[in-house]
Amino acid sequence: MTDLPALPATMPAVAVTGAFPVSDPRCLDDVVVDVPAPGPRDLLVEVTAVSVNPIDTKMRLRAAEQVAAGGQPVLGYDAAGTVVAVGDKVTRFSVGDAVFYAGDQTRPGTDARFHAVDERIVGHAPTSVSLVEAASLPLTSLTAWEALFERLGIGLDAGTGSPGSLLILGGSGGVPSAMVQLARALTGLTVIGTAGREESRTWLTRLGAHHVIDHHRDLAEQVAELQQRGVPPVRHVFTSQSSGRAAELAALLAPAGDLCLIDDPAPFELSAFKRKSQAVHWESMFTKIIFGDATGDPAADPATQGRILDRVADLVDAGRMVPTTGETLVGLNAESLVAAHRDLEAGHVTGKIVVRV
Repeated sequence: MTDLPALPATMPAVAVTGAFPVSDPRCLDDVVVDVPAPGPRDLLVEVTAVSVNPIDTKMRLRAAEQVAAGGQPVLGYDAAGTVVAVGDKVTRFSVGDAVFYAGDQTRPGTDARFHAVDERIVGHAPTSVSLVEAASLPLTSLTAWEALFERLGIGLDAGTGSPGSLLILGGSGGVPSAMVQLARALTGLTVIGTAGREESRTWLTRLGAHHVIDHHRDLAEQVAELQQRGVPPVRHVFTSQSSGRAAELAALLAPAGDLCLIDDPAPFELSAFKRKSQAVHWESMFTKIIFGDATGDPAADPATQGRILDRVADLVDAGRMVPTTGETLVGLNAESLVAAHRDLEAGHVTGKIVVRV
């Protein structure tokens, strides 16, 4: 590890200290923990801002076992900040670099003043927006990128994608917001979004969706109406809202089409996709950092995520993609994060909730 600057021995963080619902302010607590020492391939980042994702609320609810064993799990899976120290084997970054990244489920999270992270999953932050804005991008951009180009197998770069339409379910949430932009910037597909509110419809249209259909109406009927107007068949579907929709999605998806989902639907009848020879894929952004080193499979190489984030930063700086910040809270503390968790669990969040230090 390089010589550390004068850093404190301890730092403020926000942790799960009890199994409480989000309606109880004790569901997250302000704590003091040791400043982590970076490992050989780690960066130590002084956090400027984090953003909050549905995975945060899920992990909070699953933390009861760690808490019962005396642990204080720190959550957080998105951050932007400045490198203050690097490990001995770090090659891509130097002290002072501005970075953004999504972190690692197997290590303490980003809801802290300082955070240690493997350099391979870190990107150089875009220079045209603030670090607060950049914090809205990593997890959702990585999920959207991997879903589009690795799971659904869509060709990169405008005009080279497979013909047809891409249907994106999930309204104005973080991943759909990123996916609309990536699909418009890097593929030749017609992009169809779904929305249940006028606010969400306006948001998706502003981000570049060619068409936005009503999430509360029969999707297959609306897709058929679009096709009657000359819109290409839906050959790819992404969804974060899959429960009970298998038959509907199979009906609107073209034969031999591909579906990618990121949620844990119940029920979800896979046999609905057999008759039309359709493929179903799951996407989890954390697969690479959890399994990549153990398997040695190039398809799960964690370093691809750093490269993806660098490409996302380039798109932002070129004006082809914008941060998806919907709300910014001030103060990286339990009060702010409880409010963010509460809003996420209530639904109807447009874009990302960002919390700045």
